Amino acid sequence: MAAKPKISMYWASSCGGCEIALVNIHEHLLELADNFDFVFCPCLLDTKRHDIEAMDDGEMLITFFNGALRTSENIEMAHLLRRKSTLLVAFGSCASGGCIPALANLTTREALMETVYGSGPTLDNAVHVVPGPTTTVPEGDLTLPVFERTVGTLASAVDVDYVIPGCPPESAQIWAVIAHVIAGKPLPPKGSVLGAGDKTVCDDCKRVKEEKLVSRFHRTWEIIPDRTQCLLEQGIVCMGIATRSGCGGLCPDVNMPCIGCYGPPEGVRDQGAKMIGALGAIIDVQPMKDMGEARVAAHIAEVLDTIPDLAGTLYKFSLGGSLMQGGLATANAATQATTAESTAR
Repeated sequence: MAAKPKISMYWASSCGGCEIALVNIHEHLLELADNFDFVFCPCLLDTKRHDIEAMDDGEMLITFFNGALRTSENIEMAHLLRRKSTLLVAFGSCASGGCIPALANLTTREALMETVYGSGPTLDNAVHVVPGPTTTVPEGDLTLPVFERTVGTLASAVDVDYVIPGCPPESAQIWAVIAHVIAGKPLPPKGSVLGAGDKTVCDDCKRVKEEKLVSRFHRTWEIIPDRTQCLLEQGIVCMGIATRSGCGGLCPDVNMPCIGCYGPPEGVRDQGAKMIGALGAIIDVQPMKDMGEARVAAHIAEVLDTIPDLAGTLYKFSLGGSLMQGGLATANAATQATTAESTAR
């Protein structure tokens, strides 16, 4: 009997939701096992790193790599699995765009350590002990991976063949990709996005879209939105216009805004910048038009202040892969760009 092709899944800096999404293909797991030898998945299997190091380069057909790159170990595993895999897939929003871990790029490594180990209200750490790469104890030296200064995407360290977006990817989409491979169908060109659409969530959304302007934005608990009207036009920040389709518009269908987990749509490099343009086009500045640019800019700032975390809202899933890739200037740049868009309009 010919050996089955090997498949693996690895998690770097992530929450584990991608593994749950894989398990949620349910009975299709039996078909996966019939067609592949599932050799490595720290969440589900007891395979060790040295087992992967012993493999020939390219021996695994596919590795689904989920999680952002926060530590030196994450980066080392990215390079190892790149060598050992014929196809390396950035699986989920953390691997493809940085996701929630990459929001840490809005501050510094030192500030993070101080918050977590120094100033937290539940801490008992009077001498401010923080983790270090090496700690000496009577039994010997204990080592930890280096906590890198910034969070990167998988593509920031190694060559990536394909991307499957989502936080996590929808299980039906995951199975569609695996079934495509099992059927022996040709894969799309390298660099393609799999398991998703090529339009936006707005294209899938059934809500009525008009030309309404807003004078403030609301958080989801502040109003009960109309179930038929575009959420953005009701003053709720819905990322559908700047987010790739493929989920089926699940959140707007249940009267909740799209939060952007499928990342930027086809042809868009920066999801947050795309959304900035949408906000700039919908903020009502008409009453201030004759009051001068300074008053218009002040009004826009007041409207944007109704969004508690502008950078975190616009770049929640894609900051690490954005044009700015994080940094302390992101929030200010977002505000300035939105002001310019509205003023020009």
